[in-house]
Amino acid sequence: MRHFIGIDLGTSSVKSLLMDENGGAVGVAQRGYDIQKPEPAWAEQDMTMLWNATTETLRELMGKFPSLKGQIAGIGFSGQMHGLVMLGQNGEPVRRAIIWADQRSQDAIARISASVPGYRETTLNNFSTGFLLCSLLWVKEHEPEVYENIRFVMLPKDYIRYKMCGEVGTDCSDASGTAAFDTAKRQWAWGMIRQLGLDEGFFVPCRESWEVAGRVTRRCAEETGLPEGVPIVYGGGDTLVQAVGNGLAKGEASSEGTLISNIGTGSQLLCLADRPLHDPEFRTNTFCHVAPSATRRERSEPSWLLMGANLTGGVALKWLKGILGMGSYEQMTNLALNAEPGSGGAVFLPYLNGERTPWNDPNARGIFFGLSLKHGREELIRAVMEGIVLAQRETFEIFRQMGLSFQQVIASGGGARSAAFRKIIASALSCTVRTSAVREQGCVGAAILAAVGTGAFSSIAEACSHIVRFAPEVTEPNPEWARRYDAVFEKFHALYPANKELFEK
Repeated sequence: MRHFIGIDLGTSSVKSLLMDENGGAVGVAQRGYDIQKPEPAWAEQDMTMLWNATTETLRELMGKFPSLKGQIAGIGFSGQMHGLVMLGQNGEPVRRAIIWADQRSQDAIARISASVPGYRETTLNNFSTGFLLCSLLWVKEHEPEVYENIRFVMLPKDYIRYKMCGEVGTDCSDASGTAAFDTAKRQWAWGMIRQLGLDEGFFVPCRESWEVAGRVTRRCAEETGLPEGVPIVYGGGDTLVQAVGNGLAKGEASSEGTLISNIGTGSQLLCLADRPLHDPEFRTNTFCHVAPSATRRERSEPSWLLMGANLTGGVALKWLKGILGMGSYEQMTNLALNAEPGSGGAVFLPYLNGERTPWNDPNARGIFFGLSLKHGREELIRAVMEGIVLAQRETFEIFRQMGLSFQQVIASGGGARSAAFRKIIASALSCTVRTSAVREQGCVGAAILAAVGTGAFSSIAEACSHIVRFAPEVTEPNPEWARRYDAVFEKFHALYPANKELFEK
């Protein structure tokens, strides 16, 4: 039986999954790593550290399942989006990667916006701190000696793939999150790149996520234990690949009227589109989906994803867990259910790391509003959980303004493991909530891309139909909770505008 490896390069860890062609998870390995913050607003990572962590996961899998090595038919990737990796002439990074959580490029964004006033009609996205283009312009201005040594720029998972097969490149899904991409045409925005005075040669070839980028080199085989010559596909941005792991692909029946609510370090709410739709006010993102609409061989019409991104998701619960000194997330979320919906009037604005949707403001910060002496741990925990979900409701309301409607939500990420989170999501968005039967949806999506790219399936939709399975449990909205959350959301939505000037000061 053929087997595939899906590698999910996240912000805090990398996971590698060995999956059989029927979707069975044979084994998974994970290694963690940190973010470096030389300055409070900076966020960087050492790509050598991420590469070493990836090789450790692969060696672990190959060590546990040596009899399956000869059956590995392909490798795919899911990777943290937006970040900037710069390679020099020697093929090694010229400095640490500047990742998505970085906020140093605010001044660069102001200058880009003035230089290219119509950029949003091309990118279909606002410029945001942490996006590759914005970080690259910051480097050009503030670290000219680094800029002069650049040969190629790419996304973080592209570097890992390059180390494995020796070929540079990226894919349309990840590239559409760089702010240097023509999202409708699925190609680099060459005119804008020239307007900004950037070297066109920096930008690597761009392909679809399931296409084969290269094969495992002898050196990679020695470092990882993988068989030499295994095909490697380009892979895609983590949110989009995770959507595939949750079965969101054009042509897949379960994708109609479906949202994905992902709560990881940050959080995202997203849906499928058969054309490059975008919010007229550009409060949300439009990215190229990793899945073509029909068969791999016919190269038929592609698809896109609409997404609202919140920079603070589950990390807010981690922050509160540390403050309260609690032992586990399960303990916390169980306590939250002891509090009433609406947390006794306490509202939490979860902008601990700035915010993207809908305000696109790196200066935004968190607020506990409405606290009184009656509030205890239960209310604080529940308010944080509700704040994370109400931040996603901002995106939900924008989608509704665009005329879109939804009947179900697929909960994904760490938040999907919490019954309390699922109940809050169902009632706050008035949708049925389901979850995948497999936890590692990013890895599964990456393995699906490898399976399609190497011919095991003719399309992403066919692969999803064959592989993706959902847990039997379904969470329905609670009408009383939904009524309360409608009222809480009015207060939640008013908090940022009321405090915007204070955030700026």
